[in-house]
Formats: sequence, structure tokens, C-alpha cells
Amino acid sequence: MSTDTPGIDPLLALRAPQDPACDVFLTGTVFLDIIFTGLDSAPVRGTESWARGMGSSPGGVANMATALARLGLHTSLAAAFGDDHYGEYCWDALEQGEGIDLSMSRTVPGWHSPVTVSMAYEGERTMVSHGHEAPAPAALPGQAGTGPTETAPTAAPNPAFPQCPPRARAAIASLVPGRSEPWVATAARHGALIFADVGWDETGRWDLDALPDLAHCEAFLPNAEEAMRYTRTDCPRAAAHALVERVPLAVVTLGAEGAYAVDGRTGAAAQVPAIEVEALDPTGAGDVFVAGFVTGTLADWPLADRLAFAGLTAALSVQEFGGSLSAPGWAEIAAWWQRIRTLDDQDPTALERYAFLEELLPTTARAWPLRRAVPTIGFRQ
Repeated sequence: MSTDTPGIDPLLALRAPQDPACDVFLTGTVFLDIIFTGLDSAPVRGTESWARGMGSSPGGVANMATALARLGLHTSLAAAFGDDHYGEYCWDALEQGEGIDLSMSRTVPGWHSPVTVSMAYEGERTMVSHGHEAPAPAALPGQAGTGPTETAPTAAPNPAFPQCPPRARAAIASLVPGRSEPWVATAARHGALIFADVGWDETGRWDLDALPDLAHCEAFLPNAEEAMRYTRTDCPRAAAHALVERVPLAVVTLGAEGAYAVDGRTGAAAQVPAIEVEALDPTGAGDVFVAGFVTGTLADWPLADRLAFAGLTAALSVQEFGGSLSAPGWAEIAAWWQRIRTLDDQDPTALERYAFLEELLPTTARAWPLRRAVPTIGFRQ
């Protein structure tokens, strides 16, 4: 469930009556994630391993949606949910627990929820997933019901059916080589800023022309390896500068070195180093980074502040297990900022990088570290 936040709205000063009700729209597949923690090593074939901890939560696109909602953005998710107990649990956790708008989502009769089992150990994780593509709906969004009652759909390739996305400040797309999603162009025409990430190109071509929806994007956020392969460069910074020939804003994540961004409109560039933390589980960290960057962009922060905030939220997430479970809220950010300034060995210059948080965070914060409730499926009331 969501972390306890002070109710911070990062866009409060910018909101106007004519603005869309939705800050960010996204679509994709929701998994039920079952996370085993406290493993001393990888499971060995032919043996039984016991984990000291376990959690369960919505995963997949729910990681990103949860990260956005916990940062105070009004988030709308279009996804298919199974009509099994897993699907019911994920729907309730996202709608009731995180406050995510699921009016564009649907429950599919007779379709079971995709499941991922994740085993976290030594700062890494191993995952096993199972699922089938959801059939397309019988009707477009706004015509179909938003719960367990819907006529049986017919088979078609688009399970999330976002042909008519809501008007939103921003939308997040995952680009796939050789595929175009019509909703991306529609959302851009309606004024949404499109933020896009991309996965590994299994074709091996690494051709930017194979990403047609990139033409509609405000920002493109690949990792260093992806950026260099797509631009045929041998330096992540050179790759970022090459990418702004295709998209206004390029953000390249550099792993332990942080992130580098270039604004093609102004020529401004910024790099912010990563925060050193003890990583327990990297699941969902990339989603949290994007959510933090989207938040800063919509709030109209300077480019370096956006990078710093995105890196901070990602660093906080890897100190917790799970995907959506690990997404930080404002209470956790405030507790970190209060604690970090009390440590004697902090570099004043590094602290100054995060001074912009002062105007956002409450003057008092809960003690660090915060204790989180780890959800499970179905304690009876």
C-alpha cells in the first residue's frame, strides 16, 4: 500500500481550472509480483530454498503508476486485469491503496493474471514469469465497464485498448522497435508531453527509424548501452547529444555514474552523480527514475534538479525489496533529507545539490528509516 505522505502536490502552484484532471496517463501489463527476500544465494537445482521474507504487490506497469501516484501526480492507468483473486487484489491495491484512476482499465472474464516470482539476493534478482496476452475489449474506453462486469472480448493484439487516452499533462510510453501505438500520437495531439523509454532491441538492428513514436516524444530516456547502440557512438554523453536531433530532451542513465541530460531546445546539458546506497533489490528502479523525472519536468524545475530528484527517488527505491513496494513517497524523501544533513561526513557541495527540496518538504519529518507495511494477499477482516 502507499507510503504515508504529507499530501504534497508538486504541481499545486501550476494548476488551473482548465487543466486536465489527469497528470500522467500510461498503459501496459499489470503482473502480480511475488517477491522472496532474505535468500543467501541463488536457488540450487534439486534443492529447496527457504526465504526469510516475502511480499506481494502489483508489478509490471503498476511499478511506474505507483511511483507517479506516490509523488503526488494524478495518475490514470489503462490495463487489463484478470478476474481471479490476483486480479482483484491488484485492482484494489492500485485503486484503493494508491489512488490510481482505473476508469480506463477493465477486468477480463476468464483471463488469469500474469504472475512474476522474483528472488532477491546479493543486490540482484532472478525472476520467473507466466502469463498470456489479454484479449482486446469488445468496446472502446468509456463504453466498457470498469469492473468485473463486461461482455466477453474478441481476440485482438491490443490488450490495454488506449485508442482514446484521456487528456493529460503527460503520458509515458515504452517504445518497441517496429511497432507504433496509435494512442501515443493521439495523446500528443491533445497536448500531452510524451516521455518514452525503450527495451533491449532483440532484432539487433538498433535503428532509431524503427521507433516511429519517437517523433511524438518530448523526452527519451534510454540507458547508456541502449543510447550508444542507437546512435552508433562510444560515449553516453555523445549519444545524448545525438539523440536531441530526434527528440527535444534526451536523458541517458549511467548506472553508478548517475545520469546525463541534454535539452535540444536550449542546448543546456546537466549531469548529476548517483547517490551511493546499499542496494537490496533493483526491481523497478528505472520506473521510479522516470517517475521522478516526469514529476520535475511537469513542475518546471531546472534540468539538473530534475535529474537529481529522479536519481534520489531511484536510490531510495533500491533500498527496499520489490517493484511497486519500493517506490518512495514524500514522507520517505523528507525523512532522508532530514537525516542526511545530520551526518558529519557529508560533502557540503553534494548536499547543496538537493537544497531545492527545502521549499517542497515539510519542516518536520518522520524518523529514518521508515517502517513499511509489506502487503500480502488477503488477510481476512
